[in-house]
Amino acid sequence: MAEGLSSLADLKTATAAPVAEAPVHVQKLDKLGRAYATGKRKNAVARVWIMPGTGKVTVNDRTLEVYFARPVLRMLLAQPLVVAARSTQYDVNVTVAGGGLSGQAGAVRHGLAKALTYFEPALRAALKKEGFLTRDSRVVERKKFGKKKARRSFQFSKR
Repeated sequence: MAEGLSSLADLKTATAAPVAEAPVHVQKLDKLGRAYATGKRKNAVARVWIMPGTGKVTVNDRTLEVYFARPVLRMLLAQPLVVAARSTQYDVNVTVAGGGLSGQAGAVRHGLAKALTYFEPALRAALKKEGFLTRDSRVVERKKFGKKKARRSFQFSKR
């Protein structure tokens, strides 16, 4: 703590340590005016670029409806845009690899939320409150030797 404080009177005259300010988030754009972010979920990695546009979403050079055929996955992707009320203001270009469709949808959602905060830092509080900026770190547990699966043992028989 402070050196040389021997009494309460010294404490009154001592100056308080400066309070650290919260980090100021600034807009991060490339030379083409796009915001880029990487999202991850399970084994899937999504690279997401957003730019001002009409709301067109392409995933691996295909439309959103073709790549993510299930409506639940499309709803998952749209969540950050709906919370930010920016559904038709940005064109989204995504390259995603690894994992299955569910993991890929989660990775795209994570990357899209991060890219939105890079494009508009004011949206960070709303997206963070909904939990879209937190990477879901759950992955498949590895199989251990002497076990049938990660935790499942072989059936025990006394005789």
